[in-house]
Amino acid sequence: MGDTLPAIEARGLTKRFGDLTAVDALSLSVSRGEIFGLVGPDGAGKTTTLRLLTGVMQATAGSALVLGRDVTRDPESVRPRIGYVPQTSSLYADLTVHENLRFHADLFGVPRAERDRRMAELLVFSRLEPFARRLARNLSGGMRQKLALCAALIHRPEVLFLDEPTIGVDPVSRRDFWLLIYQLLQQGLTLLVSTPYLDEAERCHRVGMMDHGRLIACEDPAGLRRLLPGTLLELRGPAPETAAPLLSRLSEVREAQVFGDALHLLVADAERDLPRIREVLEARGFPEVHLRPILPSLEDVFVTLLRDPSRGTPPQQ
Repeated sequence: MGDTLPAIEARGLTKRFGDLTAVDALSLSVSRGEIFGLVGPDGAGKTTTLRLLTGVMQATAGSALVLGRDVTRDPESVRPRIGYVPQTSSLYADLTVHENLRFHADLFGVPRAERDRRMAELLVFSRLEPFARRLARNLSGGMRQKLALCAALIHRPEVLFLDEPTIGVDPVSRRDFWLLIYQLLQQGLTLLVSTPYLDEAERCHRVGMMDHGRLIACEDPAGLRRLLPGTLLELRGPAPETAAPLLSRLSEVREAQVFGDALHLLVADAERDLPRIREVLEARGFPEVHLRPILPSLEDVFVTLLRDPSRGTPPQQ
């Protein structure tokens, strides 16, 4: 992926707030030209990690290098070369789309001739050109996120940090936002994206799964699926939530989790264990159900790792 020097590297990165350890000895490395996804539930430490890596917050211990510069010691040296879209908007509601971009360009010292050209490019890129004179407060959630992205790109950063950028936007806007992310990847940017959505993590080259401040697994999506021991079965029927406690007591079933209108069962050997599961269901008078092996999703993997973090892998260096 280009230069062998990592775009982002954290070594034992730690942040404590009194007795609370928000980020716990985190180590990871992100290659240039990579989309790296950081996933986990609320409180996992994703936002704090991004604040540490961008120099917004001072680390308690450890180090963070971005483009070869030590962010923990000299955050100002790297800020002109990175973009950051935080959870809390940096937009001004009473300014128009055009005025917000101009403000951020001036903030980063973009020369006027370059500023106007860059603003025009970004408005076309984000398809916000027809709304250039609209106040930011009158934009939809998806359009506000596009504007925040453009503001972070106004000075042509090399690395972009996005903190849960699609929270609160509709599915179509989420899809459009990820199309923009892939365009940025083609332009040579490195992206670190935090998200609570496991389906978004599937779009990343590699994924770091966090829980309680620790990185419990770090692999590409295919590698994460291989962490799930055995075979995953999907059971579809009228009442999967009723079958869950029954089947979870079987020695053949390692995990039983309700996923929407289906029940996911983790077993060691599908060919051997399927007949036993069907036998128990029939004996308990369950109506006919559809039971088949499926490819695990990252959500299946994450649920299993939360229950047993020892199944995870050490961070990729």
